[in-house]
Amino acid sequence: MKIVLTNILLLALLFSMAAAQTDHKKSAPKAPASTVAKAQDYDGWVSDEKCGAKVDAECAKKCEALGVKMVFVNASDKSILPVANQQALKGHAGQHVKLKGKVENGVLTVDSVKPAGN
Repeated sequence: MKIVLTNILLLALLFSMAAAQTDHKKSAPKAPASTVAKAQDYDGWVSDEKCGAKVDAECAKKCEALGVKMVFVNASDKSILPVANQQALKGHAGQHVKLKGKVENGVLTVDSVKPAGN
């Protein structure tokens, strides 16, 4: 009789643990859907990764021709952002620009770019 009662209690304990684990999975918080980066407007300069924040238009143009990666130097804080889609900055080396893009994991993806004077 004691063995039957022990087995019943053991099964009840196992079922309650399984049910608690299932409830825990259902109530686990999900990541918010708004974690996707949104496009923003930026004001700054197109420079090359060698010169960085020391924007030199002639040097940037030469570096661009040599295949050196272009970076974006933010006008507000002089922070340097690597650019994922290099082709978007083609022809803007050394220029003050306004662009629209999004930053994810510290890398800027450019949607559009135009000279700052326009």
